[in-house]
Amino acid sequence: MDKPYSQACENNKSPILAVIKEVFTEPTTVWEIGSGTGQHACYFACELPHLIWQATDVIENLPGINAWRDEVQLANLNLPLVLDVTRPIWPCDDLDAVFTANTLHIMSWCNVEILFERFKTYLNPLAKACIYGPFNYDGKYTSDSNANFDQWLKTRDPLSGIRDFEAVMSLAERAGLRLLKDNAMPANNRLLVLQKSANTLA
Repeated sequence: MDKPYSQACENNKSPILAVIKEVFTEPTTVWEIGSGTGQHACYFACELPHLIWQATDVIENLPGINAWRDEVQLANLNLPLVLDVTRPIWPCDDLDAVFTANTLHIMSWCNVEILFERFKTYLNPLAKACIYGPFNYDGKYTSDSNANFDQWLKTRDPLSGIRDFEAVMSLAERAGLRLLKDNAMPANNRLLVLQKSANTLA
């Protein structure tokens, strides 16, 4: 099949890599929630050979991810797995590292809440999570382009939209996660680095 393609992935992959290579420094398996086209998975697995990269997405996106995976032939890039964040059972026992890009504004807020509930359950103590995308601060857009993007999102799906940083941090805190760093990224995006508390019980 023809590989799916996202220009945004090509634009943001290098800036994201610069951050996550400083976060995921030890050999581990990184679970990517919502791998989309699979471009990020292939690029990060290639650039970070000390990691095992586990792409996941809803079932209809797996053929496209596999098309990219088949092309790069990387030993540290696992077969993608079906993962619907709303399902109570995920295809894993526990997680030490999570990455997700441009997902929170696509999900409904209800599903964002469920995602963090799953983080509470599945993330091990001291696990790290990197979350990339646009955020509002103090209930305000950070740019005109983000305001326009938010309107486009809501026209496409009224339940989607750019999330408020403070609301996301509230969910993170309830899940036992604390903010390590809020990284400014190109195109008015952010990359949040969170870590699970050492003594948090699921």
